[in-house]
Amino acid sequence: MKTQEIRIEDYNYSLPDERIAKFPLPKRDESKLLLYRNGEISESIFKHITDYLPQNSLMVFNNTRVIQARLLFQKETGARIEIFCLEPIEPHDYALIFQETRRCSWTCLVGNLKKWKEGTLSKTIFIKDQPVVLTADKKKSHGDTHLIEFTWDNETYTFADILDAAGVLPIPPYLHRETEKSDLQTYQTVYSKIKGSVAAPTAGLHFTSEVLADIDARGIGREEVTLHVGAGTFKPVKSDTIEGHTEFISVRRSSIERIKSNLGNIIAVGTTSVRTLESLYYMGVILDNNPEATSEDLVVKQWMPYDMNNNRLTAERSLQNILDYLDKHDADTLVTATQIIIAPGYEFKIVKGIVTNFHQPKSTLLLLISAFVKGNWKSIYEYALEHDFRFLSYGDSSLLI
Repeated sequence: MKTQEIRIEDYNYSLPDERIAKFPLPKRDESKLLLYRNGEISESIFKHITDYLPQNSLMVFNNTRVIQARLLFQKETGARIEIFCLEPIEPHDYALIFQETRRCSWTCLVGNLKKWKEGTLSKTIFIKDQPVVLTADKKKSHGDTHLIEFTWDNETYTFADILDAAGVLPIPPYLHRETEKSDLQTYQTVYSKIKGSVAAPTAGLHFTSEVLADIDARGIGREEVTLHVGAGTFKPVKSDTIEGHTEFISVRRSSIERIKSNLGNIIAVGTTSVRTLESLYYMGVILDNNPEATSEDLVVKQWMPYDMNNNRLTAERSLQNILDYLDKHDADTLVTATQIIIAPGYEFKIVKGIVTNFHQPKSTLLLLISAFVKGNWKSIYEYALEHDFRFLSYGDSSLLI
């Protein structure tokens, strides 16, 4: 069967609500760790993960930071409208949009949209005891998303300040609870740096400074990439067919060099790191076919790996193409995007191991796991269900080799 024709129904399993972790454990690294090595399944505790990592491994972490992307407004009628910022439009760059001081535009989801037919929403917020009036205008709609322009009346403050003061951290809807103050800390990885995600790269939530120190002490390498996680990442697939969404990627030149030097030993922390690393390979393929490609040309389309599955370019050559591209443009960082879908039938080019949580039934993340373990996902998930593992964002973890 062609990957494009995969039936998502074949990737369903029964997940009782009580198995979904509503809150994290008091200590991140005390979570359970399922070990899958060459088809064998066992378990341990996450703080002992270094005992099971192959020597000479290079672990690749996603250093994205979750933003407080939900903004709540109340109309004069009393109707509550929620605006969920998904993707920057003007300016179209995360670093720039958070520095804007008067206005900016985002692609957003809107809750209670039927009560906001027209007009401007506004609210007064306080930053350092200073009142700031924030307004939102709906400019145009595309499907279930909307272009929203935000303006505010005090140029002392950036949009980052606005979100920090007025935004709510968007924890996953399947937790069936409101965001609590504790989530501001527990729903961020300890190594998060670059603002932009609307969902956490949850595999990283298990790492503590002690585990990272143990990784360093054992001589295992650590490298960071940035992929800003979109709202679609954790959604179950609703239609019979699978489809992707655009995610923004930023990778430093030095990181690409190090990944290239450690091919065969790459352990991706989280499915977001997997998508970043595997997208890098196909960006190099694009450059191999078109050395004059621009950053827009480098965006990996969702079905590209399957349309090119007879491609035999080595990962080393592909990454060198990216390094040559950066040299040519006198750039230190590759900034682009990906729509890649990794599903059964995918041939992994860079990733040799994955640290990941347990994912929702009928989700694209479960398809990625199935592709990596050659269809053996059911035995892994049956083991986890039978041995009291906790599921989803705040749940337990696995190491797949």
